[in-house]
Amino acid sequence: MLVCVGTGLVSGMPLYLLLQLVPAWLRLEGVSLTAIGFFTLVTYPYTLKFLWSPILERYSLPFLGRRRGWMLVMQICLVGSIAALGLASPGESLVLITVVALGVAIFSATQDIVLDAYRREILETDAELALGNTVHVQAYRVSGLIPGSLGLILVDVVTWQENFFIMAGFMSGAILLTLLIREAPKPGQVPSSIGQAIVTPFKEFFSRRTVGGALAVLAFIFLYKLGDNMATALSTAFYIDIGFEPLEIGVIAKNAALWPSIIGGILGALIIVKIGINKALWAFGVVQVLTILGFVWLSESGTDTVVLAIVISAEYLGVGLGTAASVAFIARETSRLAVATQFALFTALASLPRVLASSTSGWIVDSIGWTEFFYLSAILALPGMVLLYWVAPWNASYGPD
Repeated sequence: MLVCVGTGLVSGMPLYLLLQLVPAWLRLEGVSLTAIGFFTLVTYPYTLKFLWSPILERYSLPFLGRRRGWMLVMQICLVGSIAALGLASPGESLVLITVVALGVAIFSATQDIVLDAYRREILETDAELALGNTVHVQAYRVSGLIPGSLGLILVDVVTWQENFFIMAGFMSGAILLTLLIREAPKPGQVPSSIGQAIVTPFKEFFSRRTVGGALAVLAFIFLYKLGDNMATALSTAFYIDIGFEPLEIGVIAKNAALWPSIIGGILGALIIVKIGINKALWAFGVVQVLTILGFVWLSESGTDTVVLAIVISAEYLGVGLGTAASVAFIARETSRLAVATQFALFTALASLPRVLASSTSGWIVDSIGWTEFFYLSAILALPGMVLLYWVAPWNASYGPD
């Protein structure tokens, strides 16, 4: 479980840096919402990481073992690329910043492939899978405090170059983690060829159910968190636009998002143990839809910090509950026979709505305004709920061996 805390911290920080600190930097430097929205396309490697996951499944580097060798190389690259972000100015070198940010996303997504596979290999029983993945997700969220809270608080204290150097310093702790942990005692089977590494994950997944059933599962993974992802895609820019200062966002908004999401994740895990994954997906999905509407209230309330704290706390409590259920579902659908690629495929598919939402949300907001945007987000949360009828019936409980 301590290892899962570490994997969550080092996995989450680069993504939160791209989703929270960098957009805030660009907005404060005068970059338009539409440009910021399209800038977030740099996070597409998180969605496409399954394309190169077979390489990491098949091949090992000549040091530290099959998983840890890749971890170390990616983490060194992350430290360097995060530090390099602050060396350019958004007003003069937005293209260069985009290229460096794309590098951060590629290195981070590749690190996630290995971390997810490693975690799947050290968590053997269903109970360990449920608890370990919950611990990982909550640590993942805690890591958002570094770029999303500390990074914003430092805006008025240090230069942006120094800010990103500090972020890189925190990321260097990942290297220490990799050097301290050991390879999994019972690692998954190494494919005999790159072809086998590509084919086996898909063959194994579709062998468990009909084609229609398999496609329904994939569609559900994509759609279940779509509304939440849309509603929170440009949250930092939203807070700035309605009048909150960076210090208020760093202290109030980020903490009001973090701690309820952690409470929701832990509470969600306990509820899942009691009622099962399927019922939890239904119940938590309803909560997600309802709490999105709180942003409508916030968009019309001005700079009331109490409303800010209440709305964000409720929303991220729902986010925590929904994430606990969706991660448990993904873990249940993953086989140890093809762990790296299946985990990469499922998590990439789950992250695709976030990438699509981030890249298009700015244009949508510029077109219809914040209030209507949040109504749209609530509507987009419904298709995933409909698919539950087929992929996770209320009274059924099943999954792969």
